[in-house]
Amino acid sequence: MKLSRLRLIGFKSFVEPTEISIEPGLTGIVGPNGCGKSNLVEALRWVMGEASHKAMRAADMDDVIFAGSTSRPPRNTGEVMLFLDNSDRTAPAQFNEQDALEVSRRIEREAGSTYRVNGREVRARDVQILFADASTGARSPALVHQGRIGEIIQAKPEQRRRVLEEAAGVAGLHARRHEAELRLNAAEHNLGRLDDVIAQLAAQIDALKRQARQAVRYRAVSAALRKAEAMLGHLRWLAANAQVAEAERAKDLSVRLVAAATGAQAEAARHQALAVASLPPLREGEAKAAASLQRLNLARDALEREEARAKERIAELDLRLVQLAEAIERERRLAHDADAALARLAQEASALGAERAAAADRHGAVAARVGEAEAALAIAEQRFAEITAALADLAARRNQLERALREHSERLMRLEGQIGEVENELEALERQGGESSELPDLAAAVERARRAVAEAEAAASRAEAAQSSARQGLDAAKTPLEQAERRLQRIETETRTLAKLLDVETQKLWPPAIDLVMVEKGYEAALGAGFGDDLDHPVEPSAPIRWAGARVDPADPALPAG
Repeated sequence: MKLSRLRLIGFKSFVEPTEISIEPGLTGIVGPNGCGKSNLVEALRWVMGEASHKAMRAADMDDVIFAGSTSRPPRNTGEVMLFLDNSDRTAPAQFNEQDALEVSRRIEREAGSTYRVNGREVRARDVQILFADASTGARSPALVHQGRIGEIIQAKPEQRRRVLEEAAGVAGLHARRHEAELRLNAAEHNLGRLDDVIAQLAAQIDALKRQARQAVRYRAVSAALRKAEAMLGHLRWLAANAQVAEAERAKDLSVRLVAAATGAQAEAARHQALAVASLPPLREGEAKAAASLQRLNLARDALEREEARAKERIAELDLRLVQLAEAIERERRLAHDADAALARLAQEASALGAERAAAADRHGAVAARVGEAEAALAIAEQRFAEITAALADLAARRNQLERALREHSERLMRLEGQIGEVENELEALERQGGESSELPDLAAAVERARRAVAEAEAAASRAEAAQSSARQGLDAAKTPLEQAERRLQRIETETRTLAKLLDVETQKLWPPAIDLVMVEKGYEAALGAGFGDDLDHPVEPSAPIRWAGARVDPADPALPAG
């Protein structure tokens, strides 16, 4: 037998179907490291029956399946097929009928592998014996791998004998002898088991004989028992006939009693029908009275709840009116304070304008005035923010009062509708002439509801008046607020102008520190990021804002060289 072709599908790095022809003579495979040359030799060993995953350089036998890559998904199966030329008919007898043999091994992830020869499933042992007869195999010395030559040189006599036996073509005989020994041992074990089975069967035969004797006795006893049961059944039949005759007589008596009871029941049904015919008018009257009572109770409960809600809403509106009056007074005081501050700022701004002509001689005084102007500006901005917040609060309170007024008007309309319904029901009851002990209570509830409506209308009027006054206060507060905003803008403009003038004069009197610094090319951005606008300040001691040297501490670490 000779190897003719090797076909791989999904085995390790061979994801696509790959077929390699093994020509007569020498067939060489050349390629860079990692291209799969070793995988071909491992595929030959694997299809020849290799059972160790370590020999396949894998942590598990499932690892021989293609595991996927960045561009290809993993596969669930792997298969290797080896084609043999059997034209010389040297294969084992069970495979020696054809000129070509196709040996394949297919593995499925987590399901194991199967062997096939010419499409017929066989054992792994059959495949190993097939290749052992051909002086090769998964662990044959004919498959040379890295370090194999050194192993043969340093091999022990037993290992060298295995090489010579495989070269002589008798390795398959050893495999068959080992398999025959295993079969003989199994046959001896089966013979021992057969003796045990014969002994068990003998014991079972004795037990069956005893059971047969017991069955004969059981048959005789059963015949006597059936005879006795037949006699007993005849006696019971005679007694049953006597009981049937007695039951017939009792039945006749019962029929007469049932006829009498049926006549009495018919008379009672007639009386019941008369009573049922007179019952609907009574039930209708009861239902009407109960419906009227229930409707009046519901109306009373609704009026009581509306009265309670109206009182709570009136109290809430009174409290909000008081709070709104206090807020309006507070906003008026804040507006007055803002006007005073704006007037003071206007005076200070005019004073600064008068002093600006002499700014060159009085830089220090101007700087102080600028600081005071900035502080006043901050105070004005703070008061402006307070006035703005108060204005927003007034607007929110106005919206809240308007929403409460709308809700109160809607409740008043609902109360008036419910009171009208109750009055209509009372008039209907009075026309029907009905008398009820709850009518005075209902009348009192109606009167309380009317008083609540009147109080709610008065509260609504007060709320409208408070809303009008709040709107007037809001409009009055907007005017000084707008004036304060305009004055604030003028002050900010003058402050920025003074700051620019002071910066120009300061640069003329005291040059900035950046003019005294020499920086190597490439370090300008680093210097600007480290110091920022501080480089515009001078180093002169007479300048109001200047650079000054810090006290040197002997404990400070020294700077690096360079």
